[in-house]
Amino acid sequence: MKRKFWGIVCVLVLCSISMISWKPVTAGEKAEYQKTAPTAKELFGKYVDQLYQTAQLQATGLSEVVFEKALTGFINLKIANKLPKESNIVTVVDLSMPSHEKRMWIVDVLNKSLLLNTWVAHGDGSGDDMANYFSNVNDSHASSLGFYVTDNVYMGKHGRSLRLDGMDEGFNDNARMREIVVHAAKYVGQGTIDKLGHLGRSWGCPAVSPKVANRVINTIQGKTMLFINGNDSSYTSKYLDEDQSANYVASSDQAFGKVMASLN
Repeated sequence: MKRKFWGIVCVLVLCSISMISWKPVTAGEKAEYQKTAPTAKELFGKYVDQLYQTAQLQATGLSEVVFEKALTGFINLKIANKLPKESNIVTVVDLSMPSHEKRMWIVDVLNKSLLLNTWVAHGDGSGDDMANYFSNVNDSHASSLGFYVTDNVYMGKHGRSLRLDGMDEGFNDNARMREIVVHAAKYVGQGTIDKLGHLGRSWGCPAVSPKVANRVINTIQGKTMLFINGNDSSYTSKYLDEDQSANYVASSDQAFGKVMASLN
């Protein structure tokens, strides 16, 4: 009897296993998954939005579209080995905004925090309150758009200054020759705005207030990215390759990848 009883039990167990065994995924189920699975670009968009919201950048007037451009370039510059792996500071200057508004942002993308939002001047060859002309030509006294990588600090005619290397051929790669640097300028601040209605202007340099110059220079020196945006439909950059940056971030095993995985 015992043998017969255990034999029946075994048969029942085998039947139950066969009932819950693996079944192949149907074509319809595959299509549904593919329809709902986010693409690398969608994940990158979520990453940008999460960083933008967490750092509360909207409240300071930074456009999310401009911020996404800056992050795209930041990641592509890392891919191109123009920035060190440990670099986590992104500086954005939006010259599509008037000079009397605070249009420079320094963001720590690793800690998702805004470090500084301040005024920045544009070149007198670019316009008065609004910058509407940009040039890479020496003696144009105009601002140059595009991606820059910061370098070393030196003492120049404007005092303590920070050298910049332009990364965009034809748009800002003459920065060294033109001596386009970050420096302090007395004409940058609320006092000048009260007198003129706008900031004073440089000879093309992103000049900042003497009150924050050392803080700006100390924070962004030594191979970090600075992006200058502006209203110029002719501007293009290989560092604005969205597919390349999105795929890198989505597949990265570094901090980016962990963030992206949490959004998937």
